[in-house]
Amino acid sequence: MKSIITLLLLISGLTSFSQTDKVIGEYSLKLGTKENNLFEYDLTLAQDGTFTFHYHSKIKNGIPPEVDKYGKGKWELNKDIISFFCEKTIDIDDKNTLDFSNSKARFVTKSPRDTSDRIIKTKLLFLESEILWMKRIELFKM
Repeated sequence: MKSIITLLLLISGLTSFSQTDKVIGEYSLKLGTKENNLFEYDLTLAQDGTFTFHYHSKIKNGIPPEVDKYGKGKWELNKDIISFFCEKTIDIDDKNTLDFSNSKARFVTKSPRDTSDRIIKTKLLFLESEILWMKRIELFKM
């Protein structure tokens, strides 16, 4: 009986690690062109549970014309929801000004049970964020 319980715990633990491995990587979104207005979002989820984020905008008649914003912190996966956390004393500084605390994103990928020819790109869809322009942003896995 003990060996069955141990085996079940081991299998469930391995399943959670394999799901985390699918999420790890670089996500990006590029809107616009260099000639007109350009908005770029880059997010990296590291295996150690940390993340880095870079936002770049180049607006033709904007003041200022180019803006770069950065953020970093920790992330955690629960089922298919990724929660982001920032410690203000560690993660927020002169360069990293974006606070991703209370931000949540859904990990979207094609289900293994879906045998159709549909192409579903792996992405993160931001559901909640105190950074107003991050809500409903879809970042695609590179």
